[in-house]
This record gives sequence, structure tokens and C-alpha cells, in this order.
Amino acid sequence: MKAKVTDKGVVIPKEFLEGVEEVEIRKEDHCIVVVPTIEGGDLILDLGKHPVACGAPDASEQHDRYLYGSAS
Repeated sequence: MKAKVTDKGVVIPKEFLEGVEEVEIRKEDHCIVVVPTIEGGDLILDLGKHPVACGAPDASEQHDRYLYGSAS
């Protein structure tokens, strides 16, 4: 699809954004990237909010050993 760039910018058809309320627009190299934002922000910030008891008191320090069998 091609779209005409006006003095106000360019219009992205609504059907491309079905169910999307907000997008992040950024320029990467020679591309313009439009990405739907995730409601509630960055999911990486939710890691560790609900820890579980696993019987390993040093799991956060020794996670490689528990996951892979050796320290990395």
C-alpha cells in the first residue's frame, strides 16, 4: 500500500489497527515502525512481583546452576 504524505503527515487505515488503542511510532534506520503499545506498560517490569517459594534460598543468585546444571 502507498499513502500520500501531506503537511500533517500520513494516515494509517483504521483496519490496520483493529483493537489497538495506542501505538508507539519510531524511526529505525530507514524504516518507520508503528507498534501497538501493551496496556499496563512494559511487561519486563512485572518480573519478580509475585515470587514463589521453591525451597532454594539462593535461587536468585544461583539461577544458572538450577536452570542449566552449572554456573555460567
